[in-house]
Amino acid sequence: MIKKRDLHECHTLYDLMVHPDVFPFVRQKANSYEEFLFLTKQTMESEERGELISRTIIDEWGSAIGTINLFDIQESAGFLGTWIGKPFHGKGYNKPAKDAFFHELFYELGMETIFMRIRKVNTRSLKAAEKLPYVVCANETRKALYDQLNAAEEVYDLYEIPKDLYTLHLYQTSEEQEDQAMEA
Repeated sequence: MIKKRDLHECHTLYDLMVHPDVFPFVRQKANSYEEFLFLTKQTMESEERGELISRTIIDEWGSAIGTINLFDIQESAGFLGTWIGKPFHGKGYNKPAKDAFFHELFYELGMETIFMRIRKVNTRSLKAAEKLPYVVCANETRKALYDQLNAAEEVYDLYEIPKDLYTLHLYQTSEEQEDQAMEA
């Protein structure tokens, strides 16, 4: 579902990113293929320096369909940025991509907290975040960070995924699956 970024997938990703239903919500916007290629090279170099973590979301055939990133890494925490191309919306790619990414972040790379800043007008992403049982609205609990994100005007809602809550979710899910297997 995810793999390390590769310059060979830039054409496909750029074509998916510029769709009007996707482009407004992409953090690293590029107005040309050449600019996207340059940004991807910068992203790969930034990852080597430990400043961010970026993966390509792939479908079951290994084709690039979007990206998932952890930006602004500080003190074992960072901000999640995800986008999936319009032809792949609503087809079940978001959850497995996030699960694979969160597993890598929490259990392989030592992250403790993943933040999500979601534009209040992005109802699709807000609904998706609120469906996840391990996501906590942090507008009040991380008020200083919320205020910093919305310094100019109130644009974002802030969500948090703590490692312990995500781990509890995984534990509960595996227990439920074991119980269902025993009943069958």
